[in-house]
Amino acid sequence: MALIRRTFLVSFLCFLLVSHSALCSSSSGSELRGAGATFPQPFYETLFSIYQRQNNIKVHYEGTGSGEGLRQLVSKTVDFAGTDKIMQQNTSEAGSGEVLNIPTCVGAVAVVYNVPGDPGLRFTPDIVADIFFGRIKRWNDPRIAAVNRHAALPEIPIAVIYRMDASGTTFIFSEYLARTSKEWNDRIGKGTSLTWPTGQGAKGNPGVAGLVRQIPGAVGYVELVYAIGNKMTFGFLQNRSGRFIAPSVKSVTAAASIDLSARNDYSLTDTMVADGYPISGFTWITLYREQNYARRSRETAENLVNLLAFVIHDGQKQAPLLHYAPLPKSVRRSANRLLGMVTHSGIPVYKNKK
Repeated sequence: MALIRRTFLVSFLCFLLVSHSALCSSSSGSELRGAGATFPQPFYETLFSIYQRQNNIKVHYEGTGSGEGLRQLVSKTVDFAGTDKIMQQNTSEAGSGEVLNIPTCVGAVAVVYNVPGDPGLRFTPDIVADIFFGRIKRWNDPRIAAVNRHAALPEIPIAVIYRMDASGTTFIFSEYLARTSKEWNDRIGKGTSLTWPTGQGAKGNPGVAGLVRQIPGAVGYVELVYAIGNKMTFGFLQNRSGRFIAPSVKSVTAAASIDLSARNDYSLTDTMVADGYPISGFTWITLYREQNYARRSRETAENLVNLLAFVIHDGQKQAPLLHYAPLPKSVRRSANRLLGMVTHSGIPVYKNKK
């Protein structure tokens, strides 16, 4: 009996050692959590996967839309939020604590449509506004035909699709409409959520892309990578110089190639650059400047800052491969300075300043 007990004890101890070893193996490395914008989600997922392979830091990112991502940051259920609209420094939006908005790349909002024959259509700012006001109701409307004499336009109704969730993509698109249409600015305005004059709502860039693909005659707005990934037709938009420009890495890079030091914001919509696409915009990762909250360790803060340093530096080479434009050098320098402001218990976290 004593031999049996000793055998059982040895077996049990071995089981504990093996279990502990397996547990340590499965939980090795740190984890970070983020949520928010779907606008840059393909870019983030690629970079986070590369970073995990190189550093054994797992990053979970959920594309919830900018508004929900910021809400989760304020409720402290995520380490960072992805957003296409800068979070303002006030208690109602940022919650308790100062936030930092780190620019990560530049993208384009494409006007996508489902018209038989996939004609390469041109749109002036007033036509875009009146389509989303619900005034232009058919694709063969004389105003659309006047700037698209090359296209055989069908007499089918236009079905407007918009984002129903709080969305940075909506913010960029509505900012463009507000800047190019006084009536839109006065009546509808800009924001992450709007009361749309017409149309049907969908959730996320994937939701809008899916509905536009399904409904003949539909029109909507999505981030460029979703338009390309879903093999959708998107329009040439007339910019302020009068040129009709398609969204592309080249035209978005042109829109971002401006002196941002003399500006109060980083807005790129309705660009004055002759070759620039007029619905371009920066996207951001937002985090709290002071990282010692909700029992967060300094190691977690360092992992987060090092991840963001990778995004704004080495990660930028991935941007054009995914149809985003990399950050201009001046913006990368600004982002790097912001990372240097992150602290844990008042002590700076970022050590590898470039």
